[in-house]
Amino acid sequence: MRAPSSAMLGFALIWAFLILFVLFPLTRIFYDAFTNEAGQFTAANFHEFFTDRFYLRSFWQSMVLGAAAVVTTSVIGITVAFLIVRYEFPYRQLFSYLTMLPLILPPIVGVLGFVFILGRAGTLNILLQDWFGLVHPVNFMYGMHGVLLVETVHLFPMMTLSILDSLSKVDPSLEEAAQGVGAKGWRRFFTITLPLMTPGYVSGALLVFIWTFADFITPLVLGVQDLLAPQAYLNIMQFVDRRIFRMGIVISALLVVLAIFFVLAAREYVAIKDYSSLAYSRVERRRLSAGKAWLAVGFLSALMLVSAIPQVGVLLAAVGRGWSLTPIPVHYTWEFFEQVSIETPKFIVNSFVFCGLAVLMCLVIGVPMAWIMARTRAPGRGAMDALTTLILAIPGTAVGIAYIRAFNFPLPLIDLPLTGMWVILPLVLAVRRLPYTVRGSYSSLLLVHPSMEEAAANVGAGKLRTFRDITVPLVWKGILVGGLFSFITSLQEASATIFLTLGGWEMIPFGIFTFYIAGSQSQAAALGVILIAVCALSLYVVNRIAGTRVGGLFG
Repeated sequence: MRAPSSAMLGFALIWAFLILFVLFPLTRIFYDAFTNEAGQFTAANFHEFFTDRFYLRSFWQSMVLGAAAVVTTSVIGITVAFLIVRYEFPYRQLFSYLTMLPLILPPIVGVLGFVFILGRAGTLNILLQDWFGLVHPVNFMYGMHGVLLVETVHLFPMMTLSILDSLSKVDPSLEEAAQGVGAKGWRRFFTITLPLMTPGYVSGALLVFIWTFADFITPLVLGVQDLLAPQAYLNIMQFVDRRIFRMGIVISALLVVLAIFFVLAAREYVAIKDYSSLAYSRVERRRLSAGKAWLAVGFLSALMLVSAIPQVGVLLAAVGRGWSLTPIPVHYTWEFFEQVSIETPKFIVNSFVFCGLAVLMCLVIGVPMAWIMARTRAPGRGAMDALTTLILAIPGTAVGIAYIRAFNFPLPLIDLPLTGMWVILPLVLAVRRLPYTVRGSYSSLLLVHPSMEEAAANVGAGKLRTFRDITVPLVWKGILVGGLFSFITSLQEASATIFLTLGGWEMIPFGIFTFYIAGSQSQAAALGVILIAVCALSLYVVNRIAGTRVGGLFG
């Protein structure tokens, strides 16, 4: 089908948006990284980075942490996905929802919840002191092991979702054929099942690695600074030494380069083989024996128990008063919710307004973008698809710093920089979460045969009417799922917005961070509970509409 003129106009406008708000900021950050204060080209900044032992240690520790998170989330994610897709056991449907709940827990809330329960003065250490006379608290959290724990609990559902989507498409007859020639158990898994899950697994592993690599809030709360993302944040936020500031820009550029490298490497690896199947058979779940069924229930229950630790910790801190050197709070109150929702409602109001506007922008840009990619042969749509994937992979830290550098100049007529206008927050949120809306809409469009739209056109329906009366009713679920997922992740966003937030623009994650570092932990926890509740409701709607198909949002 040739791209009509209206599609070409939309195509041009979309590319204008992507060039201005994606490519230009990234180009600017590379320009700053390769120039000195006089604007002259130089590689001295990178030479300084790669000859500094501290930065090199931060680089390698970031790589190790990302790889470790991939390993831990892979073990958990693959196990959970197999249990949910392939087996029937008690409470399977309930667990299929509960295992997604950690997704609603922003890293900043999760790390606070873990600290409240597992910190040096947390519930577990207090109980150990009371029961066993422990003199010195056990360090469960502070250090790289604590960062890995928080990232694993938060990100294993992302791996599970990516694998669920691929695993549900693996033709069981292939595994049955392998079993028929003697390949059983682990051999069948590694030679047949895992290779067929490669696209989904690689997508999940890539997102887990980059997410862990770019998270700076969790390491900072747990006292870990020798990682790249925390160094980028600390170097940019200090306003004393221009050399250190420049190194923050260099680190941000490296984060972008690494993201691009890993995305391209993943795409090339997946492209080596063909993972498609001529036909898909419905997967018949096998009923586990009583012993194995309760073993599965026990594993998932234990996993949910660990995943619930941060929620419990945040909830207790939000409603508790006098929680000091006691396992649980001594008194309970609602006053902290009153303070953050009535006395200082700006965090909640700003979050809903900015995230709502961001989702609106995602829909206005993302749905036509998905239609052009699925329904036209416009030149460059492949590059548009690749750029959409890249947006998903670029660390928020780098995006936030790139926007500071790119848009901190007075705009014509208004003599005010974009960084001085609140609209930059919904704008950066829209850019960060656009891929979810595009993927949700694109996946649904692929399921609608173009002949339905062509039939409407043949009886005189215009493009707009065809889209409204035919296309939208058939793909609305995908659009809604993508929009809701964009909303959930926008509410949780801190890595990009924290660099751009000025007084009066604060959103919930920023409020949690500022309350915590100011020592107002209960107020931070109250905001965290509100954020969890909103995200849980949104995730429930997504799960009811899309089920395992939401995994397609990540690939």
